[in-house]
Amino acid sequence: MGILNFIFIIIVFIILASIKQINEFQRGVLFSFGKFSRILNPGWHIVLPVIQSFRKIDIRTKTVDVPEQEAITKDNVSVKINAVLYYKIFDASKAVIAVENYNYAVSQLAQTTMRNMVGAVSLDELLAEREKISSAMCQILDTATDPWGIKVENVELKDISLPEEMKRVIAKVAEAEREKQAVITKATGELEASNNLAEAARKMSSAPGALHLRTLATLNDLSSDQSNTVIFAIPIEGLEALKGIANVGKSEIQKENGKKEKC
Repeated sequence: MGILNFIFIIIVFIILASIKQINEFQRGVLFSFGKFSRILNPGWHIVLPVIQSFRKIDIRTKTVDVPEQEAITKDNVSVKINAVLYYKIFDASKAVIAVENYNYAVSQLAQTTMRNMVGAVSLDELLAEREKISSAMCQILDTATDPWGIKVENVELKDISLPEEMKRVIAKVAEAEREKQAVITKATGELEASNNLAEAARKMSSAPGALHLRTLATLNDLSSDQSNTVIFAIPIEGLEALKGIANVGKSEIQKENGKKEKC
């Protein structure tokens, strides 16, 4: 009886040791005699010692912080850039069989791809089309990691560091652009103002009494100013009369000069 009890205890121990639990966010890759057997879904499974072995694979989305890389753009500007990559495993068997360390492999591939992408674009494109470059990088990585059973979901460029001298040059360009825009805006405003003034003058000249009303409005505006300015309002008719007298005097002088020349 003692031997039977001992054998029973060993069998129970082997059975308990053979029970393996796979969580909902995991998949198990089962090997029998060293060969791939099947994928273990979430739940309890019997894995026979010595004969079988398995490896748990987390299928949740993983984050890879791509270290800062120094690269040279297409227009020969040295920049430092880093990124973050999101991926998940869609085929646990490939992630175990096709690549030794999938997390390290994805990180190294992302670094190389990021340097290549930076070298293929200019600095202006890198700064202005960050989303486009991230999307292209994501497609390249997804295609490269597909044989590993890995799906690259998204790539985001986090930070682009420029040399100090390049920052100063960009600041000068931006300042010159703002000054140019300010001059254009001022010139446009002056042109519109001159057109409005010309249109107003034409309308006032065609409407009898419009100039007098404008004069009275101007006097009303000046009267509200607390200053010592003295204004003399002269009617237009008076100015026209003075202009006529001046023209008569000028014509008389011309006649006198004509008589002297004849003599």
